[in-house]
Amino acid sequence: MRMIFTMLAVGGAAYALSRKLAERNVSHGNAAYAGNQPRQSHGDVRDSGPEAMRDPPVRKWTNVDEASDQSFPASDPPGNY
Repeated sequence: MRMIFTMLAVGGAAYALSRKLAERNVSHGNAAYAGNQPRQSHGDVRDSGPEAMRDPPVRKWTNVDEASDQSFPASDPPGNY
């Protein structure tokens, strides 16, 4: 009987710990979005440009980068070439 209570106590503690760790790892939106971008669902589309990105680009933002970013996720290429 004592062993059953010990197993229940260990199981309860493990469950409580796993819930606490899961709360810490909750994602608060898409990692690619800046703080002022929509985050309601996976269907959200962020604005184009480096100012809408969470992390700034590591190199200078070019016209090619802008055209590529504006065309995503469309399958057709940008028309300004």
